[in-house]
Amino acid sequence: MATRVSPVSIAARRRAERQTVALPARLTWKDATGAVRFTSVTTRDVSDAGVFVEAEHAAAIPLFRIVHLQLERTARDMAGVPERLREGRVLSAVWRVAPCRASNGTPAGYALRFLVDPATHAEHRSAPEMAVAS
Repeated sequence: MATRVSPVSIAARRRAERQTVALPARLTWKDATGAVRFTSVTTRDVSDAGVFVEAEHAAAIPLFRIVHLQLERTARDMAGVPERLREGRVLSAVWRVAPCRASNGTPAGYALRFLVDPATHAEHRSAPEMAVAS
């Protein structure tokens, strides 16, 4: 029996609130042969944890591929954009691949999860709560 996940339960599991932000950006990655590839994309949903990008002319990027995301310099309205995206290239991983378009056979977009330095992440994390047996 298949189970359906409601949009409410998906939203409750998200780590960070999403903002709808459409900005031009560029993805850069290495393909299976080690060649550097890049494509222009448009951001759609942006959060502190990641971003969804639409890719009009991208070659297929495999799931879990490491990519660099950088906003284009022409992007002016930075409202709702996380600080790490404003600073330059952001190391990310392809977390989800959208269904392929029938017109060209390439994915319509990619959900990217930002990769953060563990030391930086530890600085921002509060002290863990400890359980006490009574």
